[in-house]
Amino acid sequence: MSELVQRNVDALTTITDEYEIILVNDASPDNTWSVIKQECAKNKRVRGLNLSRNFGQHNAITAGFAYAKGEWIVVMDCDLQDRPEDIPGLYAKAQEGYDIVYAKRRVKHVGWWKRFSSVAFHAVLDWLSGAHTDPTIGNFGIYHRKVIQSILAISQQTRGLQSLLSVVGFDSAMVDVEQEASARGGSSYTLHKLFVQAFNSIITRTNRPLKFAVKLGFVLSLVSFLLALYNVLARWLGFIQVPGYTTTVFSIWFVGGLLMLMMGVLGLYIGKIFDQLKGHPLFVVGETVNMD
Repeated sequence: MSELVQRNVDALTTITDEYEIILVNDASPDNTWSVIKQECAKNKRVRGLNLSRNFGQHNAITAGFAYAKGEWIVVMDCDLQDRPEDIPGLYAKAQEGYDIVYAKRRVKHVGWWKRFSSVAFHAVLDWLSGAHTDPTIGNFGIYHRKVIQSILAISQQTRGLQSLLSVVGFDSAMVDVEQEASARGGSSYTLHKLFVQAFNSIITRTNRPLKFAVKLGFVLSLVSFLLALYNVLARWLGFIQVPGYTTTVFSIWFVGGLLMLMMGVLGLYIGKIFDQLKGHPLFVVGETVNMD
């Protein structure tokens, strides 16, 4: 944490002396909050937010947005994969007239399987959501205050920074950056978390899965009608002597499974509507340090 803060201070002071560093603790199980308070005691421009429980990464980012006061806001993880030394380059690009400047990662310290699975994951996500996602772009970037205010105005319960940015728009650009190996020794995103994030992104962005379900239902109905017509004709022509028990059972299980799948997709959308109607807070701050 000390290295993270110091490298950010060194990078930010090349731009301005009027900066703030907000460290958000999303109910980390270790002693992260104690470390954050120590860093805040060393530098009054370092501010700490301790959430009352784990709300998730993107809700924690939203909490940081709510307390940020600067004209330009930088989002980055604490594992130092994103280099603070790239912030001046992002800011310089933003001064060309862009409201958003993304950090496009050139090198990723992962094996070939992780690279392949990432590309495949985003390809499937793009197909299901109808959007375009870039696996080389994460949350690291610089955003103008009007962009952040627009995001805060969205009360959507299911948060996702890239998804929200696609909603609000604004002029954007990209800057190539190098990505270092994680100080934690690996990504905190498990396969389960990635799938949850993908489902949330798909459901909040588009109703394409529902349209796909309608098309699939139509195709299956057409195929079933043609198979029924074939069986009737085959029976009349004497090609079928004994009714097929196996075919019948298989058809019932196949159609039943598809019906359950489509009901599950519909249920996910209804569940998100229910979550939104409950109106729970996006985050709850339990304690702050150096906040006016």
